[in-house]
Amino acid sequence: MSRQPRSEDRWQKALEIKMQELQRCQEEHGLRSCLTCEKILGCSIRNAYVNAVYESMNKGRGGGFEF
Repeated sequence: MSRQPRSEDRWQKALEIKMQELQRCQEEHGLRSCLTCEKILGCSIRNAYVNAVYESMNKGRGGGFEF
C-alpha cells in the first residue's frame, strides 16, 4: 500500500526543485547570486523560487507575498 506524502513534504519538494532550477540558471550565467543579474526584476525563475519559499513557509495556507 502506498502512502500519501505529508503536505509539508510536498511543499519542501517543490522548494527543492525551484532551488535547483535557480542554481542551474546561476551556473549557466556564471553568477553566484541573482542580485548581480541584469534580469533580476523580471526573472520568472527567480520569481518562481521566491514563491516556492513563501509556499514552503505557509504550507499552502494562502495569503499574498509582495516585496
